[in-house]
Amino acid sequence: MLPHALKIANLIFCATDAPKHPVVLAHGLLGFDELRLVGRYFPGVQYWRGIKEALSAQGIEVITATVPPSGSIEERAEELARDIEVGARGKDVNIIAMGGLDSRYMISRLQPQKFKVLSLTTIATPHRGSAVADYCFDQIGADRLPQIYYTLNKLNVETGAFAQLTRKYMSETFNPNTPDIDDVRYFSYGAAVQPSIWSVFRLSHRILAEAEGPNDGLVSVASSHWGGEEGYKGTLVGVSHLDLINWTNRLKWLAAEVTGNPRKFNAIAFYLDIADMLAKEGL
Repeated sequence: MLPHALKIANLIFCATDAPKHPVVLAHGLLGFDELRLVGRYFPGVQYWRGIKEALSAQGIEVITATVPPSGSIEERAEELARDIEVGARGKDVNIIAMGGLDSRYMISRLQPQKFKVLSLTTIATPHRGSAVADYCFDQIGADRLPQIYYTLNKLNVETGAFAQLTRKYMSETFNPNTPDIDDVRYFSYGAAVQPSIWSVFRLSHRILAEAEGPNDGLVSVASSHWGGEEGYKGTLVGVSHLDLINWTNRLKWLAAEVTGNPRKFNAIAFYLDIADMLAKEGL
């Protein structure tokens, strides 16, 4: 049994209080706020699918940030600070982040003056790097890496984030130089899943499982821990990285119901529960 295991099943948000301050939703690597694939007259694809609306329905002011999808941590942190400054208009904020490294860098190194971050809740964030990043660089090889970077840059694909996700970079460079700030509350969640034979996470899950243990297909539970024992709020069991942003295929939900094996994780309820936790913490 995983320590701090959480079973977010038929969780119902029933708190009467919302956080006192706005909540910032900060996406992760390759993420976005809203993606429009077929023009402005058709509905866009939301990264935080249904989550922003659910939080807003509880009276919570929500700010969504859009940072360079694969830019460096430094570039993403600078854009995150600009987005929060515009959205918060001088208010204190709580950040809920899949892109927790950007947020940590912003809080610790940029130390924005036009708003204050009261808390950072990271979800499946690779605080200690990822064996998947190590594996990819090992497979590519040092001699081929410049050519690949050159090609990606020609396609306007930023590459700054990739090398920063290795375990060596995080342990030897990022974490020692990005200390937590004393007056900011740090919380974190991890996730673990056993992927099906059809899962896109089968290979990455195996690599992580062998090197780091239980994981959600992209980030291990061990790497997700941040904020000490009190700050780590739990491991979501049976939950993949895509489940965490409510991107699970709706057909899978229907099939599970029909076969008598209803899915137990409700992403919207999970984020509402985080809001409840922040409210109870007086944030």
